[in-house]
Amino acid sequence: MSKLVLNPELVDLDDAPELTDEWFDKATFKVAGKVVRRGRPKGSNKEQVALRLDRDIIQYFKEGGAGWQSRINAALKELIR
Repeated sequence: MSKLVLNPELVDLDDAPELTDEWFDKATFKVAGKVVRRGRPKGSNKEQVALRLDRDIIQYFKEGGAGWQSRINAALKELIR
């Protein structure tokens, strides 16, 4: 139990800051004390696109576990070389 116990009668929720989308955009997220970065790393040459693929292709790559999108990218890259 926390050593700091607040008296609910003394807490005014109107004093809390408004949690806007801008506030969340600037927030630092941590998991188990480690900062979690969102999005592509700076300097990445990748671009987000919407792409429709056949279900069997997606299933094939997902069966390999995490990193299935990177494996699709590698397969496409190999195809154009």
